[in-house]
Amino acid sequence: MTASAGGPAGAGRALVTGAGGMLAHDLVPALSAAGWVVTALGRGDLDVTDPAQCVAAVDGHDLVVNAAAYTAVDAAETDEAAAFAVNAVGAANVARACSRASARLVGVSTDYVFDGTATEPYAVDHPVAPRSAYGRTKAAGEWAVRALCPESWVVRTAWLYGAGGPNFVSTMLRLAGERETVSVVDDQVGQPTWTVDLADLVVRLVAGDAAYGTHHGTASGQTTWFGLARAVFELSGLDPERVLPTTTDTFPRPAPRPAWSVLSHHSLVEAGIAPVADWRTGLRTHLDA
Repeated sequence: MTASAGGPAGAGRALVTGAGGMLAHDLVPALSAAGWVVTALGRGDLDVTDPAQCVAAVDGHDLVVNAAAYTAVDAAETDEAAAFAVNAVGAANVARACSRASARLVGVSTDYVFDGTATEPYAVDHPVAPRSAYGRTKAAGEWAVRALCPESWVVRTAWLYGAGGPNFVSTMLRLAGERETVSVVDDQVGQPTWTVDLADLVVRLVAGDAAYGTHHGTASGQTTWFGLARAVFELSGLDPERVLPTTTDTFPRPAPRPAWSVLSHHSLVEAGIAPVADWRTGLRTHLDA
C-alpha cells in the first residue's frame, strides 16, 4: 500500500514503513494531523531487506518510523532466518539509510526482548534476555538502530490492538458471538495498548524532542489476558462471567510467552512526555468507536 497525506505545514516529510500493519493504520493519520507530509510504504512497495531500496525510500525524508516487522511469533521458532532478515537486517538497512540521509528514526520494538520473569515494571535499561526467536531478532534490530543511527528512538510496545488488523480484542468479540464461554489465560500480565494511543505517543515523542534512546510505549496500569477479555465483554454490554480463567499450560505454543510484560514509563516522565493513559481508557474509546 502506498499513501501520502499532509496536514498543516511545518513538520517536514515522514516515511512510515510497514504501512499494511495495524500500527501504521493509525500512525499515518496521526503524523499527518501533526503537520507531517507522510509517505506510507507497505511490503509490496519497500523490501526492507534490500539496502538499496531502503536508501531510495528514505531519501528526502526528515523522519522515518520503521513499523515493518516479522511478527509471526510462533512461525519464527522454525524460521528464525526469515524473522532475522526483516527484524534485524531490515532494521539495520533502514537505520543506515536514515543516518546517510540525516533523517531521524523511530524503531518499533517489543516486550519480547525481555525474559518475562520480572515482578516489577521493566526499566528501559534492564538487560535484554529474549527467550524466543522473535525476541532475539527484535533485540538484534534494537542494537542495529542504536549502533547505526544515533539520532533515533527505540519504542518498545506490547499487547497491541486496534482497527487496523486482527488482534486479541477483535478475537474476543468474535468468539463472544460463537461460544457460550471463552477460556483465557490468567497467568500472563501486561499492558493492553491501543494503536491510536501508541501512534499519538510516537508523534509526541518526536515533537517533544525527547532524548534519543529507548522508551516504552505501552498503556499505564496492568492486567492479564483474562482481565482484558472480561473488560472487553463488560464494556461491550456482554456478561463478563462468560470469560473463564485458565493457565498458559492449557494452550501450549511453539514460542514461550512472557509471564510478565509490564514496562516502566520512567524514561518518558524524565523526558517530559506524558505516558499513555490507563489501558481501560483506550479500550473503552476503541470499543465505543
